[in-house]
Amino acid sequence: MDPLRELGEALKHQHYRFTTVTPATHARVNRRPENAWARNLHDVFGWSRRFGPGLLPSRLMSLLEAAGALERDGDGWRSRVRFSTYDDELFVHSAFPTAGADAVFFGPDTYRMADAAAAHVEARNTPIRRAADIGCGTGAGAIAVAKRAPEAEVIAVDINDTALAYARINTALAGQDRVHPTRSDLLNDVDGDFDLIISNPPFMIDPAARTYRDGGGPDGNDLSLAVLDTAEKRLAPGGSLVLFSGTGIAGGRDPLREAAEQRLAGGGLRWTYREVDPDVYGEELDDEAYRHAERIAVVVLTATRAR
Repeated sequence: MDPLRELGEALKHQHYRFTTVTPATHARVNRRPENAWARNLHDVFGWSRRFGPGLLPSRLMSLLEAAGALERDGDGWRSRVRFSTYDDELFVHSAFPTAGADAVFFGPDTYRMADAAAAHVEARNTPIRRAADIGCGTGAGAIAVAKRAPEAEVIAVDINDTALAYARINTALAGQDRVHPTRSDLLNDVDGDFDLIISNPPFMIDPAARTYRDGGGPDGNDLSLAVLDTAEKRLAPGGSLVLFSGTGIAGGRDPLREAAEQRLAGGGLRWTYREVDPDVYGEELDDEAYRHAERIAVVVLTATRAR
């Protein structure tokens, strides 16, 4: 068994649970002097805090080391992975801070995206035979769909090999063998049509161009629009898209909605668009990339092809 999967199974056996917060909240909480050192499993595997000798059982230390996920930090150690819970499942993802080019993000947007996908599946009155999660990351959305669509084959695609490795572990931890993590740029390397496509692509304007974060283009919307274009080509009759994204609002204008409206003007898909949270990642407004924006909103766009 993969050591990270074995580590996840061990944490599940100890009823480990952790809710991951935003990076800004994580940094703020970890700056408190009393949080300089880990005191328990949540501090090590949730808060990514340094820990000293004897805190972790030897078996967990051995599994971290075998997975290449244990690193020295001064006179202590630190885990290179975190484990978070959603929908009664456990997900391995990258440690804080997620600064690496191949970092695998999990946080509040993951919960919102997976909730939106799950709600859409539960509201459908037709079965889902084939689904895709574009930019699957940890696989949380794909797993949420598979749990609610028992007849569906779910293809979880990403271009990040670390994300695919973690998604395979998370799929195994959830016991969802109908989820198939697959390397693909959008759906270019996957054949066929889909009854459901879900996606939470990167949507930030990121001067560092980190794969998990940079949405591309002047507004950070290029990847979201590419997902929309892909869905228009690959949705089966009656198929639907659930796109969770973000957008910088400037002068009351939403550039993602405006661009989506232009693309969908042909009428091939019926669609809705709503703000899930009108004000997120406020700390980004201090940076040059968002000096034009007055707020950043997260949104859900759903689109359905007629039968």
